[in-house]
Amino acid sequence: MITARTDRTAPLGGTEQAGLLEALTAEPGAPLRLAVLAPAGHGKSTLLRAVRERWPEATGDVDAATAGAPLVVDDAHLATPERIAAIGALLEQGAPRVVLAARPWPCPPALSAVLATLTDPRPVLTLPALTVQRTARFAAAITGAAPSATTARFLHTCTGGVPRFLERVLAPADAEGIERMAAQRRIPREAVEPFRADLDGLDERVARLLIAADAGAGNDLVLLGEVLDADRDTLAELVESARAAALLRPDGTVAPVVGLAIRALGPVDRRAGTVQRLVEALGRAGKPVLGAASTLLGSGAGGTGVASAFECAAREAVDSDPALATRLFGAAADAGRPVTSMAPGWARAAALAGDLDTALRLSDALLGDRDPELRAEGAGISATVLAHRGELARSAELFQWSGIGGARAFAAVGLAGTGRPEAARSLLASPGEPAMPTLLAGAAQRMAEGVADSLTGAPATALPPLTSAAAMLEPAGATTLMPDSPAALAALAALHAGQLTLADSVLTRAVGNGAGGRLLAGRHRLLRAWVAMTRGELPDAAAIVREVADGGRTLEPRDELFRRALEVGLARRSSDIAGMRRVWQQAYEALMRHQVDLFMLLPLGELMIAAARLGEHDSLDRHAAQASELLSTLGDPPLWTPMVSWSRLQAAVTTQDGDQAGVQAETLGRFAGLSPFTTALAEAAASWHAVLAGSPDAEQVCAAAGQLHELGLRWDAARLAGQAAIRTSDRAAMVMLLDAARRFHGVARQPRQVPSGEDPGPEPAQQQTGVADASALSDREQEVAALVLDGMTYKQVGARLFISAKTVEHHMARMRGKLGAANRRELLGMLRELLGENARPTA
Repeated sequence: MITARTDRTAPLGGTEQAGLLEALTAEPGAPLRLAVLAPAGHGKSTLLRAVRERWPEATGDVDAATAGAPLVVDDAHLATPERIAAIGALLEQGAPRVVLAARPWPCPPALSAVLATLTDPRPVLTLPALTVQRTARFAAAITGAAPSATTARFLHTCTGGVPRFLERVLAPADAEGIERMAAQRRIPREAVEPFRADLDGLDERVARLLIAADAGAGNDLVLLGEVLDADRDTLAELVESARAAALLRPDGTVAPVVGLAIRALGPVDRRAGTVQRLVEALGRAGKPVLGAASTLLGSGAGGTGVASAFECAAREAVDSDPALATRLFGAAADAGRPVTSMAPGWARAAALAGDLDTALRLSDALLGDRDPELRAEGAGISATVLAHRGELARSAELFQWSGIGGARAFAAVGLAGTGRPEAARSLLASPGEPAMPTLLAGAAQRMAEGVADSLTGAPATALPPLTSAAAMLEPAGATTLMPDSPAALAALAALHAGQLTLADSVLTRAVGNGAGGRLLAGRHRLLRAWVAMTRGELPDAAAIVREVADGGRTLEPRDELFRRALEVGLARRSSDIAGMRRVWQQAYEALMRHQVDLFMLLPLGELMIAAARLGEHDSLDRHAAQASELLSTLGDPPLWTPMVSWSRLQAAVTTQDGDQAGVQAETLGRFAGLSPFTTALAEAAASWHAVLAGSPDAEQVCAAAGQLHELGLRWDAARLAGQAAIRTSDRAAMVMLLDAARRFHGVARQPRQVPSGEDPGPEPAQQQTGVADASALSDREQEVAALVLDGMTYKQVGARLFISAKTVEHHMARMRGKLGAANRRELLGMLRELLGENARPTA
């Protein structure tokens, strides 16, 4: 809880002030005639208090000063003409010690004369705003702790370096609370409330000037004159008055904390009326209105003029800040603006901002409009939304119907991805109405050509056009509304082709330049996580998935499917069966909301393997059959088919289905020789088939796994070698394969720890130390190990798994032999390290 503190004293700042006070301390009786000029809140009163401490006999009474006492006068700009005249007379009499402080405005002629007397020969002492460094020292003196550099910059930015404003911001919290405030970029209401007295005492036109300044009017005197109905001389006085109060900076802006106070404390109707006039003046001058109108968001202001201001600002922000544009369109509607007139721009902004519910609602309404251009625009936006929601076939139909921009190319991508390649090629070949030669149209055309190429020829054929399409769109950044990005499709194609480095490079660039804006940001990051998972970089992949999941917005079906499949895949690769069970239902539901298409085969394949592991394979029969039909319709393209067959092979390995493994090995064998990747998959598949048959050739397995490892599939390589090791009866072959599993996983063998007094037993030819990961253990052995680690007896484990206690004991003995454990204690330690706490099965 934030509590105000009252035990703080504002420090003096500036070397000139410090030198002055040192001189007074050393020789308090020395003559000193000084004028101190500064806007409100800059420390004049603090300095004068310090002067009085060194001149205990000082007075503010001119009559008393005639007797020789020092005269110290604060706020001289508020003094009556009679008092100013008396001070002038005292100076003419040669009074030696006079210090007078005032704001630079108002400054009547009599006060100017007095100041001129004081500043001859000593120059006026001005108190400037604090620098960042002095802000840090000021904060340290107030709070007792030096702020971080970031916090010091935040405090300086939000207060403009005005000491009084800085005191107000610092007052509600201690040093730790101030650091949190800076981290959150938020000023508490308690810091704003003291500004009420400053604002309530302002002239009406000065208050409106500050509202206009907060809204971005700047130092444009013509514009301000229109807004305030003031001539140049009057306006100059208003500006000087606001600057003297430190509420207006020399550049015509207000400090952020002042802006917050203006918006929070001033009457809404005055602010709405002023900003409306400013927006109208900006419109007449042909200048942007976004900054001005945005200051009214959340104010509750309404009416025709305010609604129009919101709409104009929203149209400006659609491409630069679609989330803000969406808010402004909504505010315009709330203020009474007809939704129909704003629907096209609002729908586009909502889609770019990732608010697909709003985008679909508005664009769907446009489909029935009488204006053919509005219907086409509505169709294009609806098609984009449906693609993100896993409805690629319906998206392609709407893009065909739309026909604007890159719609024909996007339609061709959708047609190819849903098994209609001839229709896609026909659409690309037909001239149609030429699209405007924009970056989007060119990139969309090249992207469609790349997808079409991916259905025929060698796997690498599609990569150049897709990659170049991604590069073509880089200058457009976040302003391009697309159903999918060339970067995402290039990465998918590269993943299917086994070119992980290319996939990661394309995605890294897309994330860096914000391609597709917020709408596609999650997709790019999730695909990067998929690359990391495929490489076996599980912590990196998990971190990206958590970042996307914690991003604060609900994922659309396509992104949700990839996220859940990643969670399942990461749990599987970590031998976390319980974790797989926890996320399975969400993954299954995500799959049910997504139609089968060419670009979701990776998550489908991962879920097929998980379903086999969890005994849920029947639940995916329909999707698996649709995937097979899709690939068959497309002629089993060499780029897209092998990875699906590889996933089916892994599912067969999981269920020990040698016949199905043989079928998939034969399928993959047909693609051998097309590329190093398909060749590696084919040879690895043949090795897996031999492993399931119980007759693995150690050298062949090591060679096949080595090819996978060289292509970046480190986890798959380690698993193949590890599983082959536990299915061979040849001790030398087992040693070779376990060493390969460790090597492929990147973990070196460690010397076996033997308890004191025990026989170390034979070394590696007969007993092995811990393997790289749990892939060397069979699925059943992992289940047994997890239950034993959970504290169950062999009898309890047997009852849970419907096997005998003797069989459980046999599993434990086999695991001890595989892992090279010297005793049960060492075995349990190794199992904990391999399986971890998350490997415990659920009840």
